[in-house]
Amino acid sequence: MQADFVIVGAGSAGCAMAYRLSEAGASVIVIEHGGTDAGPFIQMPAALSYPMNMKRYDWGYRSEPEPHLNNRRLACPRGKVIGGSSSINGMVYVRGHAMDFDHWAEQGADGWSFADVLPYYKRMENWHACGHGGDPAWRGTDGPLHVSRGPRQNPLYHAFVEAGRQAGYQTTDDYNGQKQEGFGPMEQTVWHGRRWSAANAYLRPALKSGHCTLVTGLAQRILIEEGRATGVEIRHGGSIKTVRANREVVLAASSINSPKLLMLSGIGPAAHLAAHGIDVVADRPGVGQNLQDHLELYLQMAASQPITLYKHWNLVSKAMIGAQWLFFKRGFGASNQFESTGFIRSEAGVPYPDIQFHFLPIAVRYDGTVAAGGHGFQAHVGPMRSPSRGSVTLASADPAAAPRIAFNYMSTEQDWIDFRRCIRLTREIFAQDAFKPFVKHEIQPGDAVQSDAELDDFIAEHAESAYHPCGTCRMGRADDPDAVVDPEARVIGVERLRVADSSIFPRITNGNLNAPSIMVGEKVSDHLLGRTMLARSNDMPWVHPTWQTAQR
Repeated sequence: MQADFVIVGAGSAGCAMAYRLSEAGASVIVIEHGGTDAGPFIQMPAALSYPMNMKRYDWGYRSEPEPHLNNRRLACPRGKVIGGSSSINGMVYVRGHAMDFDHWAEQGADGWSFADVLPYYKRMENWHACGHGGDPAWRGTDGPLHVSRGPRQNPLYHAFVEAGRQAGYQTTDDYNGQKQEGFGPMEQTVWHGRRWSAANAYLRPALKSGHCTLVTGLAQRILIEEGRATGVEIRHGGSIKTVRANREVVLAASSINSPKLLMLSGIGPAAHLAAHGIDVVADRPGVGQNLQDHLELYLQMAASQPITLYKHWNLVSKAMIGAQWLFFKRGFGASNQFESTGFIRSEAGVPYPDIQFHFLPIAVRYDGTVAAGGHGFQAHVGPMRSPSRGSVTLASADPAAAPRIAFNYMSTEQDWIDFRRCIRLTREIFAQDAFKPFVKHEIQPGDAVQSDAELDDFIAEHAESAYHPCGTCRMGRADDPDAVVDPEARVIGVERLRVADSSIFPRITNGNLNAPSIMVGEKVSDHLLGRTMLARSNDMPWVHPTWQTAQR
């Protein structure tokens, strides 16, 4: 039970590192608490609402009662399975905006500007939209991670993009290319009709290489001797075992479990650790702080024509879709159904998009419950850069206990201003001529909900997490007292220990987090191997020429 590198967590970043390290000939042990990802619930893209609601695949975390959301406890699913959250997520592929990463660099994450990370995005991608528009020069075509687009056969997908254009917004052929801003086709990590998780893309090839071993167990603490990480203590069944690292230990256990494991190992805010009887190895007040997420609402419209996916929301149709997928990997089962999107700016003076839309041709919740009223469609919408910050702290020194997760959603006035604007801008899009043949009436929030106070009540009762937690082991300069890792992802104050997952993001990126999490794994693997970083890119992203004076 020893290897050059020990990685905790077989998720998005962990699988990418396992692949790159073993490809370089290093020996790797990956520790994962969850089990196999085999079976249709995970592998069939359209079944995405199932795995994130199954105890077998999900850690089952919930937030503390959120004081600004009527004290609701919100679900915080994290993948407890091979592939981690890339095995239970919505498979949406968004790199994030160039300016997100430039902001990281400004915050002390030197070497993580967009020019630095774009080559890693290209290295990881195998992009399949060529010939359907897009920006081939900005994309990678021979990486392990297949990125594709849905067939977009339902007319509603095109109505959404056209409505955005009619409302005066840009359109974009490739929001992951030069121009994020605008409405256009959405991309998904789906290949040959299967979920293309980090397990399928990276871990399976790594395990076949002969250099990588997968070990099942719950990581309890990092073993630290004389200020240096030497291995990981795991519980498997009834016994405790030690996995030794000859070179380095890397935490890639998620923005919830990575800070938890650091704190259990004596790395974190000293007073908090002492309160739980944990000896302090390194006093890092930033561990578990800076928690961020995306909140969203579903704006649902009743459809005047029976063209939505609701016609398949019955046992016979589901069985037929399942059979078609099982035998041919085709049909409705082969897409996540998120096939159109939009990225817009909320107001003049905002330099790059801060609102994202996921469009879906059915009115349904993440837990799989359908809106009363049958045929409908919806846009998920929410602000991308909330100023609110929360924390992950220990509830107990017991490694098996869930941590306390307090997102502190909607804790600033700006959050409410931004969210109301999201709702009103979405309503305006649904009111365009492109939707006239399809809209019957608004299901949610409903036409009666108009004033600021009414919208605020709706937000407090109905806002849901988009499941993008990050930021809890923030990357910054080594002399920054609130940073947890330095720009090479090394834990400040402990040798031979790194963190590489969404917890190191200084600030949340614009869009879904799976792509940037994998990119972190790709880039940190080069740091681990002591390699020269890939050459910086000179590509310049598109910025709206009148962003200072115009909202669209």
